[in-house]
Amino acid sequence: MALMGTAAAILTFDVAADAIDEHDHWHTHEHLPERLAIPGFLRGTRWVAVEGNPRYFVLYEVEALATLTSAAYLARLDRPTPWTTKMMPHYRGMTRAFCAVTASFGAGIGHAAALIRFKPPKENARPLRESLIGTVLPPVPARRGLGSAHLLEAAATPPSTNEQRIRGVDATLDCAVLAIGYSAAHVSDLIRNELSEERFRQQGADEYAAVVYRLDYSLTHRG
Repeated sequence: MALMGTAAAILTFDVAADAIDEHDHWHTHEHLPERLAIPGFLRGTRWVAVEGNPRYFVLYEVEALATLTSAAYLARLDRPTPWTTKMMPHYRGMTRAFCAVTASFGAGIGHAAALIRFKPPKENARPLRESLIGTVLPPVPARRGLGSAHLLEAAATPPSTNEQRIRGVDATLDCAVLAIGYSAAHVSDLIRNELSEERFRQQGADEYAAVVYRLDYSLTHRG
């Protein structure tokens, strides 16, 4: 499976325009190494939007959901470094979710990704979930320009921490589909076809949002 571990943290956000350069420097050289030093963190990737917004999507792949509520992780969030404290007020519209990896197909990580965020039907989410896992996502990795597809579902509530208090209240998400490939054009085709808003809403989904991202930076834990 392309994703490492059985859970992941999804973050989407904007950064004040005049802070983007410093943000990327800080995120690359302090923040990602700091996170990947926490036990259970396996890989962190930063993506930048090429179609849609918000500008940034960050994915932390972790061993298990418990990693995201561990004492080691929470201690880091409650004791931000001076540089982190400086950067937090520049964040805009943070969405942050702790997710279980419900299904994962394919073994590749390319430079292009579609992130589709949605809210499943209130009454019965099972038909949509079964459609995604059984019909829609399995063929994606074999398609031209693509390599993997994943369903992630929120499974734990991110606790309030000092980092969050500095930047403001975070929003959350319910479910996300992540499709990754080597062609942004073919990734975009998924959003217009199999993973379109119309298809999701036909099965009762709500709060649909789709963005195409390019891989900006990736860091893997060195055990």
